[in-house]
Amino acid sequence: MINVMEIDGYSAVVKYDPDIEMFRGEFLGLNGGADFYADNVKDLKTEGRKSLNVFLEMCAEEGIFPKKEYSGKFNLRIKKALHEKLAIKAASEGLSLNELVISLLSQAENNNK
Repeated sequence: MINVMEIDGYSAVVKYDPDIEMFRGEFLGLNGGADFYADNVKDLKTEGRKSLNVFLEMCAEEGIFPKKEYSGKFNLRIKKALHEKLAIKAASEGLSLNELVISLLSQAENNNK
């Protein structure tokens, strides 16, 4: 993935902040915020690990599960014409609309690995 750094099994998105001339990392999928800054990759990983450890320690102290739990459900709003095309494609392949969308999303995920 582009601009994603993996630290100890947690993913963080990394962006360059031109105002402070540093990279900023922000962990994704947490039950709270944990970010970190550095001007090079080596230090960014070090600072990320420190930030993550502080966050995990706080979660342990407060009895909070650190990672967000996802339900596996989300609403999607699309144009009526696209909805119709997808419904026809699903029916023609003997799939439910849900099964077709899961298949398409899985293909997109595999293409990004």
